[in-house]
Amino acid sequence: MNSKFLHKLCILASMLVAAPGFTQDAVKIGILNDQSGPFASYQGIGSVVAAKMAVEDYGGKAAGKPVEVVAADHQNKTDIGIGIARRWYENDGVDAIFDIPNSSIALAVAGMSAEKNKVFVGSGAGTVLLTGEKCTPNTVHWTYDTYAYGRGLGKAIVQQGGKKWFFITADYAFGHDLEKQAAEAVKASGGEVLGSVRHPLGTADYASFLLQAQASGANVVGFANAGDDTITSMKQAAEFGLTKDHKLVGLILGMNGLPSLGLKFAQGAQIMNPFYWDLNDGTRAFAKRFAERIPSKAYPNDMQAGVYASVIHYLKAVDKVGGAKDGKAVVAAMKEMPTDDPLFGKGYIRKDGRKIHPLYLLQVKAPEESNSAWDLLKVVATIKGEDAFRSESEGKCPLSSQ
Repeated sequence: MNSKFLHKLCILASMLVAAPGFTQDAVKIGILNDQSGPFASYQGIGSVVAAKMAVEDYGGKAAGKPVEVVAADHQNKTDIGIGIARRWYENDGVDAIFDIPNSSIALAVAGMSAEKNKVFVGSGAGTVLLTGEKCTPNTVHWTYDTYAYGRGLGKAIVQQGGKKWFFITADYAFGHDLEKQAAEAVKASGGEVLGSVRHPLGTADYASFLLQAQASGANVVGFANAGDDTITSMKQAAEFGLTKDHKLVGLILGMNGLPSLGLKFAQGAQIMNPFYWDLNDGTRAFAKRFAERIPSKAYPNDMQAGVYASVIHYLKAVDKVGGAKDGKAVVAAMKEMPTDDPLFGKGYIRKDGRKIHPLYLLQVKAPEESNSAWDLLKVVATIKGEDAFRSESEGKCPLSSQ
């Protein structure tokens, strides 16, 4: 092989590395969530849009490198989710994974992120294990968790007279955790739990579960599920007539599900949330921009807003560290810097990875109170983040004692 040919090969190789399609020198963010199942309208493409908006608003670069967003559907299957994460980390140069509704997948990806020294930021994930015994120095839990929602609503509903509970619970880590937190709050507040039943993810017929709830003697039915499961089960409960003598409580009833559930059925229901599009000028401006970009024209929920805000903070940390390759260093920088954005306001990230910000007790409006398609909720109370989330000492994350 002569020297001229070798020289040409070297030039070609350098052109390929520098070509726009070869982005080995970019900061790469992966949005991993459900894009075709029961959580698709709650995260799905909306979380991808939120991440891209964050990158654009930040200027498109971090640590002097372009920022790219990739996305995939984990189909609510742990093997598929962890397979995508492994490929992203080992072959595709992804530096951080965001969102991940489905706590079983989130826990698996959190472990892999620590193993590969990458970053995992949970916005759609709910389990408190992420900031408890399964915490890692590479994980941040941003938007909400089962403790804040389950405990907050359990306590509030008992104080309003709903003292006898029956739970209809999704049969996986998230549902179990949500029921546990709500049940403990109910008992601590002077209520009692008369029974519970568990259902598979994506259940279409809740008749047998609702009959058990009716026969239990409870006056509150707590739905410890999420996404389309919550909407389907609550709608069928209303059709069964449970609303006449039972209070229906969707422990994670998201705003996106309210139009399909209908204000007639949902009016008066209370939910906990750290974000609502109509809180202030900043949230309203973001919601308008978001709705213009998403095919459904839906307004953003808390988990999609959490992706936006956490990506902004992540990019600030990448800039501070000077690169994205050392995930542990980036998460440490995220914890060192106070958070501040137009959607969640000022906050901070604890040693255990828990992001702290206020939560709001919101009530579903009656049909006559609503002035537009997404005018669905009103603020009943504001809860300080330190009061809403589990204390760091109670979580027993090993990082908290370091």
